[in-house]
Amino acid sequence: MSDSRWALMAEYETAEALVAAARAAHDAGFRAIEAYAPYHVEGLAEAVGFRRSRLPAVVLAGGLAGGLGGYLLQWYAAVRSYPIEVGARPLHSWPMFVPVTFEMTVLFAAFAAFFGALVANGLPRLAHPIFDAPDFDLATRNRFFLCLRTDDPRFDEARAGALLDATRPLRRAEVAR
Repeated sequence: MSDSRWALMAEYETAEALVAAARAAHDAGFRAIEAYAPYHVEGLAEAVGFRRSRLPAVVLAGGLAGGLGGYLLQWYAAVRSYPIEVGARPLHSWPMFVPVTFEMTVLFAAFAAFFGALVANGLPRLAHPIFDAPDFDLATRNRFFLCLRTDDPRFDEARAGALLDATRPLRRAEVAR
């Protein structure tokens, strides 16, 4: 593994070729695989070995924290801190707490989704080694790219190069760090 290289990259003309190459790389034991396409490609996530996201659990936890926090804040203000008896209602009148509790649940779940997605995707990232790869700007228009990162414990330069060459890419290149 060379310290000056970040990945070996192959460029493909079709989405089907990218999915087939990603599946071959995953089946060969590579786990640090990245694929880039100009649009959603059906089956690509499974081909690179994408795992289920923990983001739904983060959003649920954020929503529960917001709802519970909003309810407890209202309860504390109405029952403990500043109790005022109005119209012979009990101090802990839970129906009046429902709108704020609901809004706090939605707000905190939205914040958890936003910040959880940023963290899960490693954003914001203003510079990435792949941005300097030859013709990588075509990934937003009409080309498909597959990268085998060198930080994969199973990465072997000769084996990775042979695998990428066997998938018949348009071009194979090294991506510098």
